[in-house]
Amino acid sequence: MAGRDERGGNGQGRPSAAYTGHAADDELAVRLSDLARTLQGEDTAQETLDAIVAAAVDTVPGAQHAGLTVVIRRREVETQAATGDIVGEVDRAQYETGEGPCLDATYRHRTVRLSDMTQEKRWPEFTRRAVDLGVKSMLSFQLYVQKDNLGALNLYSSEKNAFDDESEHVGLLFAAHAAVAMSGARQQEQLRNALAVRDLIGQAKGVLMERHKLTADQAFALLVRASQETNTKLADIAEYLVDTGVLRARGDR
Repeated sequence: MAGRDERGGNGQGRPSAAYTGHAADDELAVRLSDLARTLQGEDTAQETLDAIVAAAVDTVPGAQHAGLTVVIRRREVETQAATGDIVGEVDRAQYETGEGPCLDATYRHRTVRLSDMTQEKRWPEFTRRAVDLGVKSMLSFQLYVQKDNLGALNLYSSEKNAFDDESEHVGLLFAAHAAVAMSGARQQEQLRNALAVRDLIGQAKGVLMERHKLTADQAFALLVRASQETNTKLADIAEYLVDTGVLRARGDR
């Protein structure tokens, strides 16, 4: 029935009974294995996200476009990767109306299939805007790793009933790989950022130690005090000192 909520048949993200399993063959396993290696080889978190959405369109039956909605600051969401402008426009309609399959997948269910926008009753404002934009069906998967809700993988089509049980099955497997890749890329980027900050603070300490004949601990204490007095991040204090030779003080902007 058009407009019904299909979440793997039981709301837990498992394929429905109608799926025969013919998509879970050797070819799919090889493609997902290749995908995992490809995503692991990306240099930055953003490159990983871009690779995920591109691969989603190539992998999941029925998908014409794909996007990644990412959770930031726990309850806010934003689109951080997309295969086309239409993705951002449709996602914006969901964020502005506060309704839609992407938001339901992110916060309520693991998988949401919207077969026919023209018949859908649950999200009237969103579906009206989506149809005006030319999107007729969607398939959204929650992305999570060990209880860490990363967001949602969203697939879009201009055709009604573009996604079937095979799409859902393949999409679930794809989303699992994507979530692991996203989590790993995020951790790697956080580590790189932490190392860069540590190096920057080390350089700033060196400047102060040389200039004022201080120990490493004394130089670090000066940086911390400047950070507290100016309400500025320690990394920013260090960067400014390294770039300009000036240690910010109370009253500086």
